[in-house]
Amino acid sequence: MTAVGKMLSAAAIASMAASANAQTPAVKNVVLVHGAFADGSGWRGVYDELTRRGYQVTIVQNPLTSLADDVAATRRALDRQDGPTVLVGHSWGGTVITEAGVHQNVAALVFVSALSPDAGETTGQQYAGFAPTPEFVIETHESGFGYLSPAKFKAGFAHDVSDAEAAFLRDAQVPINMSAFESRLTHAAWRTRPSWAVIATEDRAFDQAMLLHMAKRIGARITTVRASHAVFITQARVVADTIEQAAQGAARAGASK
Repeated sequence: MTAVGKMLSAAAIASMAASANAQTPAVKNVVLVHGAFADGSGWRGVYDELTRRGYQVTIVQNPLTSLADDVAATRRALDRQDGPTVLVGHSWGGTVITEAGVHQNVAALVFVSALSPDAGETTGQQYAGFAPTPEFVIETHESGFGYLSPAKFKAGFAHDVSDAEAAFLRDAQVPINMSAFESRLTHAAWRTRPSWAVIATEDRAFDQAMLLHMAKRIGARITTVRASHAVFITQARVVADTIEQAAQGAARAGASK
């Protein structure tokens, strides 16, 4: 091949690559949804990882007053996105993204040691038939809002953080209206959106069999990591890596349509 031919071939390959990239729209938006007994600040490590990689990240502050209120807060965040978005939920946040994830901007779902009921099911039903979690103790106030037991907080929620950090999380916890766990879902976004799951192998809020059952039922691509229920705090890089995998997978799926 002549030098001119080689140049033309190289130019053709570059043009084909550019065309392929143009046909694979990047998914660069991420919305993070926290669970019960926590707030959005726990996502800081994941936020830092993702923004460093060029993602636009929005963190929802759930009021934890009802499923409908948390879904509304999440939908408001999704309305503000300028394109395809990866929607991520931790724990109770998985129920929220299951309901809210049918939003037109959602391209993929990531469940971080999270619940994933089906339409017509409640969150509470997901526990049936699985082992109890004696270290994850919820104390219900006369108002109907539940708090994690201060004495059991570190053991049940975040045994892999320092005593000082566990004390702060305990004293900053946000109670949830316990009636939310009995609200039936009307949508199951995982039926129409590709899903990924991060499972903390030392999670004491859920039976491990329960976490695996839920993730397999929704057809999620599963990542396991040694961590407590506070995996979104203690394993931020693993969680961010999984979110990035979801973004890339959603982009490829979008390009193939």
